[in-house]
Amino acid sequence: MKRVLTIFAAITIAALLLAIGYFSGRYTPSSSTSLVAATSEAQDKKVLYWYDTMVPEQHFDHPGLSPMGMKMVPKYADEGADASIVRIDPTTVQNLGIRTVPVQHRVLASVSQVPGTVTWDLRQATTVSARVDGVVSQLYVRAPYTAITAGEPLATMLAPEWNSAIAEYSALQQAQSSDAKALRAAARQRLDVMGLTDADIRSAHRSSTGGITVHATASGVITALDVREGQRVSAGQTLMTVNGLSTVWVEAALPQVTAGTVRHGTPVTVVVDALPGREFRGTVETLLPDIDTMTRTQRARIVLDNADGALSPGMFASVRIAPANGEAVPVVPSDALITSGSEARVIVVEGNGHFRPVSVRTGRSSEGYTEILGGLQGNEKVVVSGQFLIDSEASLSGALDRLDTHSSQPAPAASAPMSGMHMGDQP
Repeated sequence: MKRVLTIFAAITIAALLLAIGYFSGRYTPSSSTSLVAATSEAQDKKVLYWYDTMVPEQHFDHPGLSPMGMKMVPKYADEGADASIVRIDPTTVQNLGIRTVPVQHRVLASVSQVPGTVTWDLRQATTVSARVDGVVSQLYVRAPYTAITAGEPLATMLAPEWNSAIAEYSALQQAQSSDAKALRAAARQRLDVMGLTDADIRSAHRSSTGGITVHATASGVITALDVREGQRVSAGQTLMTVNGLSTVWVEAALPQVTAGTVRHGTPVTVVVDALPGREFRGTVETLLPDIDTMTRTQRARIVLDNADGALSPGMFASVRIAPANGEAVPVVPSDALITSGSEARVIVVEGNGHFRPVSVRTGRSSEGYTEILGGLQGNEKVVVSGQFLIDSEASLSGALDRLDTHSSQPAPAASAPMSGMHMGDQP
């Protein structure tokens, strides 16, 4: 009886196993069928090229190993229609601390602080020279940078030519005939050419030596003393140079961006370290036409009143320039800019975790903002925190090549080195 039961149990178990195999075969597709379907789907995609994910800018028309020995992956036609876009998963965005702000339109504060130097007002410079050959018999000013006043004696000269001209003029003073009067007028004109005034003529008559004293024509400072007492001089030789101090120039060094906003009459405020707490106000007289080849700055000439002589040439000055406000322009935080040599770019938010590097042309900067002259319309959002990580990813994957207008092929999509970041994904 036990034997019969054992045989019956074995038959029952075999029947159950056959039933399970039958139904599994009907409702579970074979692995070979799945593999064929996947292969067919891959063959339906058009391969544009193969590339090494470590060197994505190199493209090849056949699969295999790259020059670096890495297995190349295909780039399909329907993958990443715009390879210049970087996609970051929302979780990664939060972990990276990426912060974005909209592009604003605002009038940049135009006040600029630039260095300057106080110099002589060369319009007040006068040169005292010898009109005739002579000898400096007495020198009243013996050191440079001596302050003088108008009419003050500077030097006494002995000049035979002066003495003969004065004697000729004096001899004709009592002339009555028309010819004699004409000669007297010619003698007086000769004295004028020699620079002698009526006071000089009277002084020569009173002098026992016949010397003539040269007087200062204006107040100022002797900036150059070119002769010494007892020295023989020739006609036209410079004796000394006098500079006035009632006004001074301040030459401010303007960066070229600031120079473009400065005009004649632009108001300025000048302060000097030697006079703390005191401000001097003036206007820009002109922009000098030369550019300093070392600093690439342009000089602005500012005229300041200096009636009390407080400003001295050579003083260092700090110049605050306030050009007239202009129109509102698109601006971005200066921290959002990524500069590379003379080029600049920003990371623009495309939405849904997509970002795009955009080349921009910048203008003036003020109060933490930079003017955008080209590249943005003014209604975008830009990344101001974490943009360098996105830019590095774009550079690694070749997305920055899309900024080159001469590029003929789109940059390939590559696997991102940071978790959750993909190139070329579409929203």
